[in-house]
Amino acid sequence: MKKMANVSKKQIPMGEQSPAERIKNFKEVPFGYSQEEAILEAKRCLQCKKPFCVDGCPVGIDIPGFIDKIAKEDFRGAIRKMKEKNALPAICGRVCPQEEQCQKLCIVSKMGDPVSIGRLERFIADWEAKQEKVEIPQIAKSTGKQVACIGGGPAGLTCAGELAKLGHKVTIFEALHKMGGVLAYGIPEFRLPNSIVERETEYIHSLGVEIVTSFVAGKSKTVDELLKEFDAVFIGTGAGLPWFLGLPGENFNGIYSANEYLTRTNLMSAYKFPEYDTPIIRGKHVAVIGGGNVAMDSVRTALRLGAEKAMIIYRRSKTEMPARAEEIHHAEEEGVIFELLTLPVAYNADNNGWVKDMECLRMELGEPDASGRRRPVPIEGSNFRIPVDAVVVAIGNSPNPLISATTPGLEVGRKGNIVTDEKTGKTSKKGVFAAGDIATGAATVISAMGAAKTAAFEIDEYLKTSKW
Repeated sequence: MKKMANVSKKQIPMGEQSPAERIKNFKEVPFGYSQEEAILEAKRCLQCKKPFCVDGCPVGIDIPGFIDKIAKEDFRGAIRKMKEKNALPAICGRVCPQEEQCQKLCIVSKMGDPVSIGRLERFIADWEAKQEKVEIPQIAKSTGKQVACIGGGPAGLTCAGELAKLGHKVTIFEALHKMGGVLAYGIPEFRLPNSIVERETEYIHSLGVEIVTSFVAGKSKTVDELLKEFDAVFIGTGAGLPWFLGLPGENFNGIYSANEYLTRTNLMSAYKFPEYDTPIIRGKHVAVIGGGNVAMDSVRTALRLGAEKAMIIYRRSKTEMPARAEEIHHAEEEGVIFELLTLPVAYNADNNGWVKDMECLRMELGEPDASGRRRPVPIEGSNFRIPVDAVVVAIGNSPNPLISATTPGLEVGRKGNIVTDEKTGKTSKKGVFAAGDIATGAATVISAMGAAKTAAFEIDEYLKTSKW
C-alpha cells in the first residue's frame, strides 16, 4: 500500500464543453479521460488491503483490481476485470452516484479528493469500444432452461446478461421500440448518449440474449402466459408512472410530467427538429418542479430547447437537494435559476387554456422528517406568482400497475411496487422474480443492477433445484 503523503490530493480534472457552448447542443458535456489522464488518476489509488470502496459498490466490482491494471497500462486486463462484475460500465461510469457509493468510502478522501472511480470506469469502457473487437466472456454449456426478462432497462439487461453467461436461454421483452428503458427515454443525450446505451445493449445481445421490442407485458402477453413458455420470469419494468401534485389548474396546456417531456426529447428525438418533427413545447420561461437528477435533466433540456429562463422550483434548500452535486453544478454553470424554499400551489392559464403563471408560497425549514432532511414549512401570506409558459413536474414515479393488475397471485405493496424477498428477488408467485424500481420504487441505476444480479443467481438456483 502506498503512503498517502505520496498521493496527489486532487483528482485529475476531466475536460468538458464550456457552458456557453453546450447549452446550444445535446452533445455529451464531459469529454472523458485521455490515456495519460486515466493513468495518472489510477496511480492515486492506494491499493488498500481492505478496500472499503468495494463495499460501496452494489454490484461488487473489484475496484482496486481494475484501477491497478489501468495504472500499469493494461487496459485490456482492466476491462476484463470490470466485466467480471459489471456488464454495463460505459453507462455506470456516466450516471452512477459514485460520490455517494464507492468514492464516499475511498481512503484517499481522508486527505483530499477520492479516487475518481467513475471516470476511470467510463474511460476503460470507452477504450474497449474503440478497439476492433469487444471480448465475449466464456458462456457456460446450455442448460436447456429458458427465462423471460420483462423490461429492457438496467435491471432487465443485467439479469439477462448474468443468466446468459450461466448457460440459460434468455429473452428480453421491452415495451418500447428501443432498448434501454429509463436509460433511453429518461436520461438526456448530453449526460448519456443513446449510442452508448445501444452499444451496451448490443453487448448483452452478443451473449446470446434474444431481444423483443414493442412488447407490452400484460397486454401482448400476461406473465401467466409467459410462464407456460418459459421456466422462469424476471420482472424489471422500473417505475414509469409519474407523480403530480394535484394542484388547481394542473391540466392546463403546457404542463408536462418529466417522463413525457424527456421521452419526447430523448426517445422521440424532439431535439433534432426539423429532422424529427416530434411535438414538444419550446417554452421561453420554463419551470421544473423538483430537486433530483430528473429535475436537473429536465431543466437543462429546457435550456437546450431554447428557453430564455429555465428555473428549478424546489421546496427545500440546496443542501437538501437529492440531485448529484455534479448535476447541480452543471445546471448552475449553464444559467439555471434556482427558486429554492418555494412551493407551487396553483396554476393560472390564459384565455386559450395555456399555462401563463404559477402561484407559489415561500417556505422555511423546520425539524427533520423521516428522510432526515429538514421539513419545509409554508410561510403564511407569502404567496407570489412566477410567469411561465411551460412547466415540467419532476417529483417522482411509481411502478406502472399493468403487470400487477393482470397477474393473479402477485403481491403488490401500498405504493404499487411488487413485493419481493430483498435477498432473493422472489415474488409471491412461483417462478416469478422481480428487482429494481418495480420492487423498490424509483432509485439508482446501479442499485437496480445490483438487485437484478442477485435475482439472476437466485433464478439460476431455482432452475437447477425447482425449490421455491
